[in-house]
Amino acid sequence: MMQDNPIAAPPVDSKQGLHGLPGQTARPASPVTRIVLLSLLVAFGVGMWWLFHARAKAAVVAAAAASSAAANRTIPVLTAEVVQKDVPVVLEGLGSVAAFYTVTVKTQVDGRIDRVQFTEGQAVKKGDVLVQIDPRPFAIQLETAQAKLVQDVANEKNAKLNADRYKTLSQQNLIATQQYTDQQSMVDQLDAQMRGDQAAIDAARLNLDYARITSPIDGVTGVRLVDPGNVVHATDTTGLVVVTELDPIAVFFTLPEDDLTPINEAMAAGELKVEARSRAGDQHLAEGKLTVIDNEINQATATLKLKAVFDNPKHLLWPNQFVKARLRLSTRKNALVVPAAVVQHGPNGTFVYVVGADNTVTNRPVVLTAIQGDSAVIASGLAIGEQVVVDGQAQLRPGAKVLTKPVPAASASSGGAPSPAPSGSASPRHKQ
Repeated sequence: MMQDNPIAAPPVDSKQGLHGLPGQTARPASPVTRIVLLSLLVAFGVGMWWLFHARAKAAVVAAAAASSAAANRTIPVLTAEVVQKDVPVVLEGLGSVAAFYTVTVKTQVDGRIDRVQFTEGQAVKKGDVLVQIDPRPFAIQLETAQAKLVQDVANEKNAKLNADRYKTLSQQNLIATQQYTDQQSMVDQLDAQMRGDQAAIDAARLNLDYARITSPIDGVTGVRLVDPGNVVHATDTTGLVVVTELDPIAVFFTLPEDDLTPINEAMAAGELKVEARSRAGDQHLAEGKLTVIDNEINQATATLKLKAVFDNPKHLLWPNQFVKARLRLSTRKNALVVPAAVVQHGPNGTFVYVVGADNTVTNRPVVLTAIQGDSAVIASGLAIGEQVVVDGQAQLRPGAKVLTKPVPAASASSGGAPSPAPSGSASPRHKQ
C-alpha cells in the first residue's frame, strides 16, 4: 500500500506577488520600511505648513500694500469757505390759509328769486347787488302803511280841533271837564297810532330793501347755491352764496410749545414778520405780520396756534391752502456760517472736516448755534476763510489727502429765507 508523501510548498514571496497557502500568516514590514513611510509623512506635513505660511504672509503683505495705497490716495471732495454774515432766526410751521371774513349770504324775507346778479367767482364790493327777490309784495305793504298813516293824521287833526273847542268850553264851565279830558285822550291815542303807522312804513321799506340782497363785504363769490325762480324763506338753513374776503387774508399755523417764550419776547420788542411759502417751500407767496397767539396750548400735540395776516392783492393765497409759515424772530449779527451739510455728528459731539494748507483734512470739534435751512451757524471751532468739506466725508479720516473743488454757489448758499431745524427743548436754534 502506497503512502502519500506531501511535498512542502515554498514560502510566499511578497515582492513577486505570490500568495501563501491557506492558514499561513504574512510577514510583518521591516523597520526600514516604517522609517521611510514616517519620513514621507513628516516631509508632506512640513511642505503643507510652509505653503500655508507663505500664502498668509503674502496676504498680509498685500493687505499692507493696499492699506498704504488707500492711505496715500487722494480723495475728491467738495469744499466751502467759512463766511461771516447776518443770519435771521426763523421758526417754521405748517399752516393753512383762512379767509379773513367769510359770510354766508341769506335772505331776511320770504319771496321768489327774480334775478341773480353775480357770476360765480366774481369779485364784488360791499353793497353790490347779488340777488333780487320779487319786491312787489313789500311795495304793496309800504303803500298800505303809508295810506294808514294818512288816515290817522287826518283823524288826529280833527281830534285836536275838537279838543281845543272842548278846552274853551270847559274853561267857560259850559261842559264838564271830563268831556274835555276824554277828547284829549283820543288825541293822544291817534298820535300813538300815527307812530305805529310810521313804524309799519319803516318796516315795509326795510323789507323792500331786504328784497334787494347785497354783498356785506368786499370779497369773491363762491358757487351759487340757489337758482332763480325758487322761493326762499328767512328760516332756510342754506344760504344763497358764500362770499369770502381774500385781501387781506389770514394764515393759521402751529409751532412747538417750547417756542412760546422766545416768541413772546420777540413780540414785546416789536412787530414780527411772517413769510408764507408754498407747501414744498420753494415759492414765496406773501409776507405779513403775526397778529395773534392763541390763548391756550393744545395738550394733545404740545403745539401753539398762531395767526398771521397777509396782504393778498394777487390772490396767491387761497382759503384752505396748505402753506409753510416762517416766523422771523430776530437776526444774528456777524455770525459764522457754513453749509448745513458740513456739520457731522460723532460720539463726542458735532465736528467738521477742515482742509489744511497741505490738502489734508482734520476733524475739528465745533459748537453749533443753529441750523437755519441750508446754513449752519457756528459758535466756535472755526475761523473766517477756512475751507471745510461739504461732500465726501464718508471716505475721510484725519490726515487723508483730498482733491478740493468748490461747491457750486447755488448749493453753498441758503436760497431764499432760511428754514429752521426741527424744534425741541435742546434744539440748537434756541441758543444765543
